[in-house]
Parts: sequence; structure tokens; C-alpha cells
Amino acid sequence: MKSKLTMLTAAAVMAAGPALADLVFPSLSYRTGPYAANGIPFADGYEDYFTLVNQRDGGIGGVMAKVIECETGYNTEKGVECYESTKGEGALIYQPLSTGITYQLIPKVTADGIPLHTMGYGRTSAKNGKTFEWVFNYPANYWDGASIAVNHILDENGGDISGKKIALVYHNSAYGKEPIRTLEELSAKHGFDLTLLPVDHPGQEQKSQWLQIRRERPDYVVMWGWGVMNQVAIQEAANIRFPMENFIGVWWSGSENDVKPVGAAANGYKALNMHMPGADFPIYDDLKTYVYDAGLSSGAGDQAGTVLYNRGMYAAMLAVEAAKAAQEIHGTADITPAMMRDGMEALNITEEKMAELGLPNFGPTFSVSCENHGGDGLGIVQQWDAAAGKWNAITDYIQSDASVLDALIAEDSGAYAAENNIAERCN
Repeated sequence: MKSKLTMLTAAAVMAAGPALADLVFPSLSYRTGPYAANGIPFADGYEDYFTLVNQRDGGIGGVMAKVIECETGYNTEKGVECYESTKGEGALIYQPLSTGITYQLIPKVTADGIPLHTMGYGRTSAKNGKTFEWVFNYPANYWDGASIAVNHILDENGGDISGKKIALVYHNSAYGKEPIRTLEELSAKHGFDLTLLPVDHPGQEQKSQWLQIRRERPDYVVMWGWGVMNQVAIQEAANIRFPMENFIGVWWSGSENDVKPVGAAANGYKALNMHMPGADFPIYDDLKTYVYDAGLSSGAGDQAGTVLYNRGMYAAMLAVEAAKAAQEIHGTADITPAMMRDGMEALNITEEKMAELGLPNFGPTFSVSCENHGGDGLGIVQQWDAAAGKWNAITDYIQSDASVLDALIAEDSGAYAAENNIAERCN
């Protein structure tokens, strides 16, 4: 593949006529609003990776990448407006970083023929590529996250959690409601009692939920939060002296922004992650040389190495590798959105590839196919060390329960296909 891309690069440089147009990657960011503290590091990591690819590699297959940032404020209506205003610029892929925006964009990208990647969020059943041709959610989805949290609790209790009490504290939105059905099925399978505690946007008022937790004394609390909701929940847990090691957030409830405001009381809090935390990866040497020291950092340039910066960088890396795969498949550097979709569906992330990219052991290995747009459903548990001011991975990658999730995905995607008169593909 490298040799073919080298030939494409040489051809692009030496060919007569005008240079190829940029490869366009819109960034539906939110640097303002109640969720800005989490939106900023993701947007910075996303853009900095493309800057690195341009400065170090001369673009993707010899064609420069162009990031078009559009501010959504984590507002669904604004997110749709951003999509409509940027799709005509040659957009190859959308990553909206919002479940609400995702649900609105699924029918739009399907009609327009532009791939949508919702990494660890969005509509979980979009993992079924037989129904959702243009939507991808690798390397893991919300239902994977719910199952991984339960599997971690099982591991801590010798495989038996019958009679245990688990409370779900969740953002009262499409995002927060995603894991409920899965947790209900897992509750029936493993015999634990499930309590559902919604928290209204933006999540600053949680007294009643935590008073209920203090009264009912669940063994574990699982959280589906975002933005200020997370730090408020962790502070409330500390106030009632809930054991932090039994409090587990999803991967959107596990950034530095969620724990640092709580101080020492957040020590021991756990969260899932779909990749490793920290900046101890060779790619950061290249980022320093080609981006930071060159004065090309996105935003204030102060987010490097944080969990959500890493996630934005990871999302960009997967987009770049899919674009490379599309260039190889179609024999051209000037790819279209439809070609980009083909590259995403042929994506194969190996440890060798990750090491070559300066990200050894950073994320799980996985491959995408026509049938499977979601990867293998792997995630780690990380734990906050308040004294050291960092997250530590405390588990290897944990596999979600396919015996439960596959049936739920088939049911939900089947209902969507019937409702929208979609014929299955991949036959």
C-alpha cells in the first residue's frame, strides 16, 4: 500500500495541469456553550492530527487535508445547519460528536452519499452495515460500553453479581438513554437490580438523585454524563461518601475536566476508555516538531495529552487511514465521498499499523466489513490518580457480550430497515 501511495504522490506532483483540490474534513465542533470544556480538546486533537499529516507527510497520498470547522454549541439544530452549509465543499466524512446531531444526520448522509463516523456514540445499531451503508461507529459503541462496565463489575465479584444493585445516572437525552435497554437485558441475565436516575441538561442539579443513591445504597453507580454533569456527579458522590472505586463512567465521563475540579475527593473514580490515556507515545514527538514548535497548534495549544485531545486525534487518524485505503482501492488520490465510504468499510487497524503511526498499543486492533461497521467492541477501564494528576489504565481490553448485543442490534436495525424500506445489502 505504501508503494502505491508513493506512486500516487509522485504522479500528483509531476502531472501537468492544476494541483488536486484539498481533501475536505469538516469538524462539527463546540468551543462554546455548556459542553465547551469537553468540545475544545477533541476539536484541537482532531485538527492537530491533520496539520501533522500535512506538514510531515505532504498530505494524504500527496493531497493536502483541509479541516473546515463549524461551531455547533452541542446544539442539534446548529449541527444540522453546519452539515448543510459544509457538505457542498467536498466533505468526505462527518464526525458530529453528538448523538442528537447523529440521529438527525443519518437520513441526510444516506440520501447525500456522505459517510458518517460516530466513534463511540450515536445510534448503536448502525454497527449493522447491512442496513446502515453510510454510517460507521467503530471501534466501539454505547451498548459495548454498558456491557464492558458490567463485565468489569463481574470481574470484581468473581463472576456473580446476582442481587447486587446498580444505579445508572444518565444525561436525560438521546445520548444518555442509549445504554438503558442493554443494561435491562444484562440485568435479566446476571440478576442485578437496576435503578435509572435521569439528570436534565446541563446537569448542574443532581441533589435529589444522589439523595436517592444515599438512601438506597446501590453497590455500583454507572454514569452516562457529559460536560459539567460529570464533575457535579463526582462531587455529589464524594459528598455522600460513595466509594469512588465503585463509580464507573462511560468514556464520555472520563476526562481530566471531569475529575480535576473535584480535587483529591475524585481519587479512585473509574471510567471506560476506547483508547489509552496520556502522551507517552512517539507521535507526540512528531506533533512537537511539526505542529507545536511550528506554532500551528489548534486553539490555545494547551490540550495535548488529555483524554479528549487523544480521542480527537484518534478520530482524525482513523479518517486519514480510511482515506488512504480509499485511494488504494480506487487508484486515485482525488477521492470522492463514495470512495471514502469504501475505504472506511475496508479499514483494517493492526498493531503494526498503529506502531508505524507512532501510536503503539494506543487502541484496539479491529477490522471493518460490509456487515460490521462497528469493530469488535473492546474497551478498557481507567482510574483517576488524584495525587499524580493522571488517568491510569487498570485493565486490559475487555470484550463486550456479543451474545446479548448482537440480538439487540439485529432487532433495532431490522426495525429501522422496515420503517424506512431499506433492503439489506452484503448478500
